[in-house]
Amino acid sequence: MFEKDKIYIRRELHDKYGGNRRSGISKSNKYNIIMLFYGHEGKKYGYEDDWKDGIFYYCGEGQMGDMEFKRGNKAIRDHLKDGYELHLFENMSNGKVKYIGQFVCIGYKFKENYDIEGNIRKIIIFKLIPYEKHV
Repeated sequence: MFEKDKIYIRRELHDKYGGNRRSGISKSNKYNIIMLFYGHEGKKYGYEDDWKDGIFYYCGEGQMGDMEFKRGNKAIRDHLKDGYELHLFENMSNGKVKYIGQFVCIGYKFKENYDIEGNIRKIIIFKLIPYEKHV
């Protein structure tokens, strides 16, 4: 479906697969896939996405208040049960994204962080591993 390390134009991904064009968590309305987008600019909005010890820690969605398990956050948490694949993309520039690979959510943790208004809140950090390590 996607080619590892290939650069895609995000708009074209949504034209073909559907999903929310603005959210970091984009559940397709045409296929059983969820596209996850991350980038360094996310830190400005209180998101923390990073690799550590073979696990990719992906911050849930929501810029204000405590994050909850609804919409995209629920979709990630329940993707295996619901039969959806997770596909991770890194934001590059000018609407381009780099495909990192297919992942599986193996859990999550809660952490305190600031929202966009500077208020302390609870965020969800998903633990993702490459699909091939899960099989």
